[in-house]
Amino acid sequence: MKLPGSLSPLALGSIAFVTVLSTVRGFTPTVRLSLASTPFVRSTRTRPPTSLGVSNPLRTERTQPVVSANTVSTLPETKPSSPSSVFGRPLDESTKQRNRQLVHQLKSVLFDQVYRGDTMDRAFARFYALETIARMPYFSYLSVLHLWETLGMWRRAEYLQVHFAESWNELHHLLIMEELGGNGRWGDRFVAQHIAFFYYWIVVTLYAVNPTMAYNLNQAVEEEAYETYDGFLQTHAEYLQSQPAPQAAIRYYTGDDLYLFHAMHWDTRQPKEPESPVEQRRPTCETLYDTIRNIRDDELEHVKTMACLQDESV
Repeated sequence: MKLPGSLSPLALGSIAFVTVLSTVRGFTPTVRLSLASTPFVRSTRTRPPTSLGVSNPLRTERTQPVVSANTVSTLPETKPSSPSSVFGRPLDESTKQRNRQLVHQLKSVLFDQVYRGDTMDRAFARFYALETIARMPYFSYLSVLHLWETLGMWRRAEYLQVHFAESWNELHHLLIMEELGGNGRWGDRFVAQHIAFFYYWIVVTLYAVNPTMAYNLNQAVEEEAYETYDGFLQTHAEYLQSQPAPQAAIRYYTGDDLYLFHAMHWDTRQPKEPESPVEQRRPTCETLYDTIRNIRDDELEHVKTMACLQDESV
């Protein structure tokens, strides 16, 4: 069956996506969803094939720069743009509070019941499930950001960088919990992985419609994660201090290459004062207590990043 207008399935899918955005949020796309508008196709229309050693008579040599230095110096400054400022809508305090209540209730019903138990094995199973699910939003953000870039709607590299660094951080949290035996039961893996699958698509939809809402919801998730790890540290401090750190934690927190670890710290990328240096975390990791403390502090960094990204001026 030939598609109408000889459009590919990808082109039809792109048109459908932009149509949904325009219907839900009144978004007017600035991209032309026509293959003929791309630079490659335009250039091939004006460049006849040439044989070796024969110059193209239609090709002219460029003797002057397209943009001079004086022109660059007089270009107007562009205001900062972010997913929240371009595609999002601000949230009122009641909405933020509802997000916190929703996350807390789901955590109480799901994690505290399905992964209930006071033993260390059940605690690590609970953390395994938490990390399996908590890494999904960053995959969702990256998917939507890549789609916007592919369609020519919006692009800023630093958002791809910070969300990939955050997903890399959550991956290592997951590796640590797997090394501690948190994925030992088939049932625990089944529940966590299936929740993560549906959670990914929920956040993809939410981020495409309103990134501010997606960031705020994940902020509430990371706040719950921080409080969970903090309470675990206080309750089991003596035992945790007597156990060695997992190898996955040692490699991640004390390795030679900490580029992605530092890249996720959005809040400390720029100094608060012009002349003050940017402080970077250099966590120690000798005991299991150090490991859980580092994970807890990572969750706090995610909280600060999510809060910062809701600011439309970022």
